Amino acid sequence: MSYQVLARKWRPRFFREMVGQEHVLKALINALDHNRLHQAYLFTGTRGVGKTTIARILAKCLNCEVGVSSEPCGQCSACQEINNGSFVDLIEIDAASHTGVDNMRAITDNAQYTPSKGRYKVYLIDEVHMLTTHSFNALLKTLEEPPEHAKFLLATTDPQKLPATVLSRCLQFHLKNMAPERIVSHLQYILERENVPGEEAALWSLARAAQGSMRDALSLTDQAIAFGQGQVLAADVSAMLGSIDQQTVYRLAGALIAHDAVQLLAIVADSSELSPDYAAILDALLYLLHRMTIAQLAPQAIDNSEGDREQVQQLAASVTADELQLFYQMGLLGKRDLHLAPDLRTGLEMALLRMLAFRPSAMAEPVAGIGLAATEPAPAKKPEAAGAVAPAAAAPAGESPASPLTTSAAGEPAGFPAAGTADGQLPMAENHQDWLDLFSRLPLAGFLQAVAGECVLLSRAGDCWNFALDRSRVQLYNDRHAAQLGEVLAAFYGRPVRVNVVDQASELPTPAAFYQARKEARHQSALAALQQDETVQYFIEQYQAQIVPDSVTPLEKESEA
Repeated sequence: MSYQVLARKWRPRFFREMVGQEHVLKALINALDHNRLHQAYLFTGTRGVGKTTIARILAKCLNCEVGVSSEPCGQCSACQEINNGSFVDLIEIDAASHTGVDNMRAITDNAQYTPSKGRYKVYLIDEVHMLTTHSFNALLKTLEEPPEHAKFLLATTDPQKLPATVLSRCLQFHLKNMAPERIVSHLQYILERENVPGEEAALWSLARAAQGSMRDALSLTDQAIAFGQGQVLAADVSAMLGSIDQQTVYRLAGALIAHDAVQLLAIVADSSELSPDYAAILDALLYLLHRMTIAQLAPQAIDNSEGDREQVQQLAASVTADELQLFYQMGLLGKRDLHLAPDLRTGLEMALLRMLAFRPSAMAEPVAGIGLAATEPAPAKKPEAAGAVAPAAAAPAGESPASPLTTSAAGEPAGFPAAGTADGQLPMAENHQDWLDLFSRLPLAGFLQAVAGECVLLSRAGDCWNFALDRSRVQLYNDRHAAQLGEVLAAFYGRPVRVNVVDQASELPTPAAFYQARKEARHQSALAALQQDETVQYFIEQYQAQIVPDSVTPLEKESEA
């Protein structure tokens, strides 16, 4: 017996076998069970969502020898012939190849004759939007007042092209695209009964590639089975689709969060050996950034596709919401301009590099410094401010500002210790104030930085550091983070360090809170200094200018003292 493709072998024969489209099935089932049948039905939706399948099941329900109902027997000659495509009273017409008015007139003339075998003569016109205007006109009268024994089932992927006169004569049902979750579940069901081993990650890749079409998903699964010699594996599917492994996308996101341009380019270079679809890589990254945003704003709504929920949550916890939105926006712009690049790889690399290059200065200055050596502490710096002024009109010709629009801002948050400096060999932190100063010098990044930023130093006994961490603030903390923080401290001081972390709330300011308050205080001080500047006051008084608060950024310059 010849091989039958999955899309045909697993085509539903009853309404109960349909996947999705419950809003359509409920209406049809109720109409059939209560004998409230219309003369014409219009099924719309994208390819492969079940339009023709539902129409054929409906034809079976109308002509089953047991009687009209939503549950045909499936055993009588009418049901069997409809399944085989040989039922004489089910007339299937491809409108794409029968566009002429003469073809439509032949159909309407034939509709007047009673069925040869069944209860109803059912006309299934697929891709009905392909008919010409004259063909629609020839169909209108019969469509509005057909014989009692005739039913018209119309299907189209483009209902906008149908005349309003046709739409008004039909009951319209719009079939929705299949959600990836539904497609994956159905593919698992089919592979189990086909005794074909498959990986869930591969099924998710197939579901996304199908873009809402169950038929496309089954066709791709057929191809994947052949490609994988009888099994559906994630690596094989990625190679078949020209996509990349999902772990590569996670690595790209991690390099973005770590602001590591070298690592970004290295990941793209590694991927280029597989001749990937670079546009698909950018799409996959945008999809991940979208899920990370959901993890930040609505954690309970994040899905567990491919079993990666925890990994997505960890990535989301290691980046600010503002920066995440910037990455996403720059990715969209890069996707828009991708075809303008000299080649697609260059376009992808530039999109990734722009995500780093165009970060606002507030984002570009992480709380924890990177690569500061313990023996070479950063010099003391004096904060200054620069702000933008939005005048209502330009200054008159010949007039110029009396002084530059920069001024110093030395504000510090009340109640917090000032960050000090150390010389020579940095002393070990003895208390929490020392820890606040030390935090900015440690080479921390990513999620470890976020965890350490919420830690409060309780005590230190020799090389044992005891911290308190409110776990409700960092829900993804685990014991590895304590060990990692100990390794960072040990490398920083050049001696062994052991870190203990207890789950305990504290009234002391965490490093994250301290530096955020310090940043806000410096901003307010810089804004106040700018408002007192004579030139700024001149523009405000003469031209009704306004200071844009968000444009005021404290600057740091080395002290001249």
